[in-house]
Amino acid sequence: MRIALIGTRGVPARYGGFETAAEEVGRRLVERGHEVIVYCRNPGQTRSEYLGMRLVNLPALRHRVTETLSHTALSVGHTILRERPDVAFVFNAANAPLLRPLHAARIPVAVHVDGLEWKRAKWGQRASRYYRWAEARSVRSADAVIADSRGIAAHLLAVHGVHAHYIAYGAPIVAPAPDRLAELDLVARQYYLVVARFEPENHIREIVTGFVSSAARLPLVVVGDAPYADAYRAEILAAARGDTRVRLLGAVWDAELLDVLYAHCLTYLHGHSVGGTNPSLLRALGAAAPVSAFDVDFNREVAADAGVYFSTAEDVAQLCEAVEAELGAALARGEAGQADVAVRYRWSDVAAAYEALALELVSTPLGR
Repeated sequence: MRIALIGTRGVPARYGGFETAAEEVGRRLVERGHEVIVYCRNPGQTRSEYLGMRLVNLPALRHRVTETLSHTALSVGHTILRERPDVAFVFNAANAPLLRPLHAARIPVAVHVDGLEWKRAKWGQRASRYYRWAEARSVRSADAVIADSRGIAAHLLAVHGVHAHYIAYGAPIVAPAPDRLAELDLVARQYYLVVARFEPENHIREIVTGFVSSAARLPLVVVGDAPYADAYRAEILAAARGDTRVRLLGAVWDAELLDVLYAHCLTYLHGHSVGGTNPSLLRALGAAAPVSAFDVDFNREVAADAGVYFSTAEDVAQLCEAVEAELGAALARGEAGQADVAVRYRWSDVAAAYEALALELVSTPLGR
């Protein structure tokens, strides 16, 4: 079966959840004997194959509002005219206007809607309205809808009356040695960690504010950045107030080093609030990191009893002070979380679910 993955930044995965899903699912579908085409928007990328997946790199209008849709439009045109896949998986409900051309070409399509994108503060009023419209349009236009969180699936049913296929992400189970921490002048279990795109809904500013106001002795290491995030980056810097305990590393693309950071932190602080099941949270749990997460249903669904939860900067200050006094309890939570996600969030199961859905769509290509 020929399968196209459309709407992400592509692979190798270096950005977010969609890219991680494209890489982890795509490579396993190849192992299962399928041909997988991944559409990418990586300037300067020259490779045409990765882990058995065939890559098609196309340009995009580099603007926060137009980048995704412009690239997906080119990808859809290419897949209709050149590839003619048996099925297409389109990531991101923002791509709703591009589903009908796939239907017209008689290519069955499933859309992965992600989280509540219209809630993100980075979008202005008009863009937010568009995302609300796109969510409604995409779930009614696609042959199937994928939700990576039971909370998102419940939202789609309550608001749009649509039954989504629940297919979560996987958690890589790792236990790397701490040797590479020396590259960053860090010591195992002697730092707090944040890994997040710089967006208000990820609550990095509130985490930094709470940490700075705390009496924590150990440093806070913040990994992340984002395109078009200059204003929010400035807010985070202002919240740090020159506190030498706060270390902003920027984006880290070295996957091995990231795993080391997760696996040996004292606590991973996860502030994401609108994105459904988050790969960073799963990655932290898979590395046995003690997790403190923003208190929303999505995060409780994933971390469950292995997490502790915060809602305000004051909560962050209190938990940072508490964890330094209770290291044993934190490490026990990390081990419990790793054991839990090793069973509940397996990439092999995720890929099998995508394969089953693709086969279902091919057998009934004219819709749900």
